[in-house]
Order: sequence, then structure tokens, then C-alpha cells
Amino acid sequence: MSDVRGVAVAGRQLKRTRGGGRVRNAVLWEALRSVLERITPEAGATDIVDVGGGTGGFAVPLAELGHRVTVVDANPDALAALERRAAESGVRVRAVQGDAVDLPDLLGPDAADLVLCHSVLEYVDDPAAATAALTATVRPGGSVSLLAAGQLAAALSRAVGGHFDDARRVLTDASGRWGDGDRTPRRFTRETLTALAEGAGLRVAELHGVRIFADLVPGGLSDGDSDSAEALLALESAAAVHPVLRDLAAQLHLVADKPA
Repeated sequence: MSDVRGVAVAGRQLKRTRGGGRVRNAVLWEALRSVLERITPEAGATDIVDVGGGTGGFAVPLAELGHRVTVVDANPDALAALERRAAESGVRVRAVQGDAVDLPDLLGPDAADLVLCHSVLEYVDDPAAATAALTATVRPGGSVSLLAAGQLAAALSRAVGGHFDDARRVLTDASGRWGDGDRTPRRFTRETLTALAEGAGLRVAELHGVRIFADLVPGGLSDGDSDSAEALLALESAAAVHPVLRDLAAQLHLVADKPA
């Protein structure tokens, strides 16, 4: 994969989003670029499966880079939008309807060099079973990219909003929820997400924090002032790998490898 081409595609993707979404994508794209450089064969193309990839926010740019991408999603409307988006971009992305836990049956074992599972583990019935399915789908020597909601960030958010009892509940609840009105079924800490990956037979390679400061600053600072937006991006990139700050992120991004 050409570095120049990769930067160009990632740059186009970032221009499509603003504010917190732009920060989120910048941190994730940098992490994925590093993973792809490490696992992509000399031929330059990698088999990638994006679980819960929806309309192709990551799948289409990855296909533009020349990778063979499959999106598995339970929502047929999202898959239809994905196919339209891919066609408009002049690339082909395979769309498969199904759930994360069914990946080995849908695609077969050892079907991918890289499996993305972003914002999915919070909602599945059995995160351990889903992670085991991801592990079965990735080839030995390949990687899994997990993105999940952070428990500590939710506590901070509720406290900043004046909901102190909710913040305490987030910290003490096994699923990281603040109450019946909480629409996120579960959240993770660095320890629980790491344990989930290791329990499935994966070896943790990297952990990044995503949206550490972006959700705490007024939207106008990142949307209206280009200099402030770039400064926020630089801050988030530095904080993403900070051994303390990354644990406070709204989302935790873990890259884990399947032993060869």
C-alpha cells in the first residue's frame, strides 16, 4: 500500500467529518495505518472484515486503498447504503447480512487478515462469544481492531453534567451503566477489554484512547476555528497513547493479534 495514497484517502475521509467525529477518525486511521503496514503482504492487498460496518465509513476508504473488504452487518438498510456508497466511490465492497457471533458460519475460519469490530461489543448479547468469533475469523498472524465505549469517561460525563449519583453508579456497576435510562448496554475499562481479547486467545498489541478531550470542549472550538481544530487533533493524538489519559477516553481502541 502506498503511503502517499494512504494519506490521500485518509485525508479525504477526515474532510467529510467535523468536530469530535474528525478527531475520532484521525486517531483510528493512524492506528489502522500502522496495523496495515505491519500485516499487509508484499502484494499490497489485505482481506479485511468490518463487523457492524454499516454504511461503510471505514470499509469504503479501505477498499479505495486496494484492500478486499467485506462488511457484515445485521441491518439490511445499512448494507444497501454501503453498496451505493461503494459504487459512487468506484470500488467494490462485499456486503453480508448477519451478526458478529455468526462470523465463522458466514465467512468461514481464517477468512481475514484484519477484522474491525467498532462500537459493536457494547450491544451484543455475549461479548465473549462475539470476540471468540472474531478470533476464529482472523488468520494466524492477523489482527483484530476493537473499539468500545469507555466506562470511566461515562462517569466523568455524568459528573460534569451534575448527575453525581449516576456517575457513582457507572463506576460500581459491572456493565458500566448509570441507570435504566442509559441506552448503552455495557461499557469497558482497559482491564475488561483486555481480558475479553486475551480470553479469546488474542495477544494485545496496542491500546489507544479515542475522544479524550473532544467531548469536553465546546463544539465551536473544533468546528469553527481551523487552528483550534488542528491543535485539538494534535492533543488527542498525543493523549491517545498516554498511559493514564487513554483510560479516560470516551472510546477505547484495542488492537490485538492472533498468534501465528
